[in-house]
Amino acid sequence: MLIRLIYCSRVRPSVSTLDVRSILSVSQRNNAHNGITGGLVFTGGIFLQCLEGHRSAVNETYHRIAADSRHFDPAILSWEEVDSRQFTTWTMGYLGYTGENSSLFLKYAAGKDFDPYACRATAVREMFAEVVANAKMLKQNVD
Repeated sequence: MLIRLIYCSRVRPSVSTLDVRSILSVSQRNNAHNGITGGLVFTGGIFLQCLEGHRSAVNETYHRIAADSRHFDPAILSWEEVDSRQFTTWTMGYLGYTGENSSLFLKYAAGKDFDPYACRATAVREMFAEVVANAKMLKQNVD
């Protein structure tokens, strides 16, 4: 069964850009091995991630991620059975918050700042769909 899971978590202040690069690199390698696709959004203080794949592989991956000490307060925002993947060519795409894409984040923000904890599940699903539709937003690496 193919599922899509979207969660967010708060990033510990000690996490650096180098750490985010490492997380992305390891995710890409592990996800390719486990048949998982998805995207990682990093706002500087929050991770928002979409994982797609077989239910058991996504669940195992999420539990491993949730135990990672580089972040805390994980919250599952959406879990659904799906018929197809959105991230068909991305083992883990990356989108970081920048001045150039701030309007995307504002579009889905409940307040003046983007906070996925305050978003409806439909909003985070639509945000990822928009990111995929504009694949040029996604990157393989952290700048």
